[in-house]
Amino acid sequence: MTATKTASKKAVSKKGAPVEDVSGKAAPARSATGKKAASPAAAAKKSVSKKAAPAKAVAKKTAPVKAAAKRTAPASSDGTKTAATKTAATKTAAKKTAPAKVAAKKTAVKKTAVKKAPPGQPSVAEPPRDESHTALVRRARRINRELAEVYPYAHPELDFQNPFQLIVATVLSAQTTDLRVNQTTPALFAKYPTPEDLAEANAEEVEEILRPTGFFRAKTKSVIGLSKALRDDFGGEVPGRLEDLVKLPGVGRKTAFVVLGNAFGRPGITVDTHFQRLVRRWKWTEQTEPDKIEAAVGALFPKSEWTMLSHHVIFHGRRICHARKPACGACPIAPLCPAYGEGETDPEKARKLLKYEKGGFPGQRLNPPQSYLDAGGIPAPPLGAG
Repeated sequence: MTATKTASKKAVSKKGAPVEDVSGKAAPARSATGKKAASPAAAAKKSVSKKAAPAKAVAKKTAPVKAAAKRTAPASSDGTKTAATKTAATKTAAKKTAPAKVAAKKTAVKKTAVKKAPPGQPSVAEPPRDESHTALVRRARRINRELAEVYPYAHPELDFQNPFQLIVATVLSAQTTDLRVNQTTPALFAKYPTPEDLAEANAEEVEEILRPTGFFRAKTKSVIGLSKALRDDFGGEVPGRLEDLVKLPGVGRKTAFVVLGNAFGRPGITVDTHFQRLVRRWKWTEQTEPDKIEAAVGALFPKSEWTMLSHHVIFHGRRICHARKPACGACPIAPLCPAYGEGETDPEKARKLLKYEKGGFPGQRLNPPQSYLDAGGIPAPPLGAG
């Protein structure tokens, strides 16, 4: 009997039935492959985890930003994300905030573009250091408009009745004032009214007349040579072309443009000492040579404005913006001038520095135009009268 029970137990164990060990507990069943079978509790856990998987998928679908980034981001050849994918969101945010930064920069420029004025005086705008060409053009043209309102009667301050008198007077104005020339030329033109007359003049007699203008020997040689050239090459007439004018003795581009603009009505920029000083003070150009100044300033204005622009600037240089003591406190364009403060800024003291009609003194012409007289201008006295 004992042998029979032992054999039946072995048969049951081979079929996978539970076999009681010595302690009486049931041993875990094994599968046909010999592996332990999963317990009911473990199977339940796996079932629960599978059912929870769809929830994770739903969570992925509800993250639109991440999903959009994944869909739009370019992939590399091996399927991995590129650097552009990682920085896409950062660039987008930077673009959105860029206008705010630009606005901040503009505000900063405006804040620094004001000069601190002394107590009791208004603040004066200062053109920015890094002024663009467009901003320079606008400021330069505004200055010209302001000067046109202050000097609506601006004109050449040499007395003349024809192109010959104007070209001779302009040659004589070198290294002296227009006033001195105007006080000298009446006697010269009374004795030598035409180019033919002056071409045949005695040099010593001409020198004596021109002595008050300074450098009278050199000027005598120039005006006599100029008259001979007009007589021999141009039939006694002053030519109306720049290329012809500059060939005449003593005539440069400055003199030529004075004649073209005021005797022939052809636009030209007169780069005299006043013009050079002011356009550099106003930062219109950094050039020092007259022909380069002429080109730089001419590029800022329409050609039709060149002649009157020259008169406005020269008038302002002679009356207010002087070389040594500019009357900054009485200047109508102080808010547009980068050099404000180089001269006297106190309004009362500045008014005492004004010259010619703005300061109650006579202008430079003995026979000024009527518009000048109507505006309060006073004729200059003749030679020896004061």
